[in-house]
Amino acid sequence: MSATLQVKLALARAVGALSRLRGGGATSVPGKVLMRLQPDAIGALGARLRMGSVLVSATNGKTTTATMTAAVLQRAGIELVHNQAGANMAGGIATTLIGASRPHGSMAGELGLFEVDELWLASLAAQLRPRVVLLGNLFRDQLDRYGELETIAESWKRVIEDGAAQLVLNADDPLVADLGRGRSDVVYFGLEDDTLALPGMAHAADAKHCRRCGAPYVFDAVYLGHLGHYHCPSCGQSRPAPTVSAGEVRLEGVRAARFTLSTPAGQAEVSLALPGLYNVYNALAAAALATALEVPLETIAAGLSSARAAFGRAESVGLAIPATAGGAAAARRELRIMLIKNPAGANEVLRTLALEPGEHDLLGVLNDQIADGRDVSWIWDADFELLADRVRLATCSGTRAADLAARLKYAGLDPSRIHIQSDLGAALREAAAERPDADAPLYALPTYTAMLSLRELLVARGEASSAWS
Repeated sequence: MSATLQVKLALARAVGALSRLRGGGATSVPGKVLMRLQPDAIGALGARLRMGSVLVSATNGKTTTATMTAAVLQRAGIELVHNQAGANMAGGIATTLIGASRPHGSMAGELGLFEVDELWLASLAAQLRPRVVLLGNLFRDQLDRYGELETIAESWKRVIEDGAAQLVLNADDPLVADLGRGRSDVVYFGLEDDTLALPGMAHAADAKHCRRCGAPYVFDAVYLGHLGHYHCPSCGQSRPAPTVSAGEVRLEGVRAARFTLSTPAGQAEVSLALPGLYNVYNALAAAALATALEVPLETIAAGLSSARAAFGRAESVGLAIPATAGGAAAARRELRIMLIKNPAGANEVLRTLALEPGEHDLLGVLNDQIADGRDVSWIWDADFELLADRVRLATCSGTRAADLAARLKYAGLDPSRIHIQSDLGAALREAAAERPDADAPLYALPTYTAMLSLRELLVARGEASSAWS
């Protein structure tokens, strides 16, 4: 490594240290500083990784998929350089590489595992020249930033055409599967369990038409949003046969899921400590990526079973509820944080909650910051009606708390059960203390920036160790 780059790395690290002293997470700032000093820094540092890099991108689930992949690869004895804090644009990737760089051009890790924002994939792939690219799904999300799904699909298509990376693609997503047509080196993954099929396509579903001829797809099974088994009656194009698949799926409420994993090497049982069909898809994606890297099947299954929630994604935190003047004793209550950020993801969280018995207390936190998307109209495409008669109390907070309250009212919740408290700290205290039975969880449903704010609040309360991991 040149002395000049070494000096620039030292300056970037110093900026990161200063950011942390001021209370920031420093997950992107050092990288941005380094890129201003040396625009090709990501490529220069990435080239030092002995095993190269793999990139993971998707609208939903990329953080969890990367976390699951990390659990598998670490169990396989591979030392990773991984942006586990979820900073997935150029600044975050550069910061991760800064943290792994060592004197004399060495790296504290041999394989780069990078979660990448959908719109940054082309730029980062050009710099890192990855050996494998995993593309998980494309759902409508942040239309004010991303535009229509075809915009991202075309961007991803250029990445594939310009690079030599092996592809790992979701066979059940028509837009994603199409990117691998005509290639022989694609590892496809998908579900093979008709018992999970929904009665029909959700009204907010995307990717309903064949990209080859424009005719509407016929869906023989719909599992999640527009993910499922499909064919085009006009030109005959159909879902590719998956290389890696999940069958005999058992969903166990908000805590777990189980399935039989099938790969070219055989079958294995996987027990996930994460809920929902969406996490089965995340696990399948991780298993397919590990298969592409030639990790043994038993290692894949063991790694997936050991994986835990990425921060803010179905994680559990113990809340302290202080004693009250009315005589109620101090207690503790479980808070389960379940990120929602678009219709497809929200619907799967709601579908998972519907599996839990009894009435639920919800803390919904709806923000409209840039990282959330300024347009929050997506909440009207999320099927809150699934829980309309199962909610005891819904506390609405965030910058668009009133919008969320209105949506819940029109979903059928009794207005007397909906409380608006824009201040997040007060909303958390009130929502946690309201339940007579402290054994019943409080379910937090935050958007992305709301999730970060919630975790910062939990750190300040001493109930979480870090707002970033």
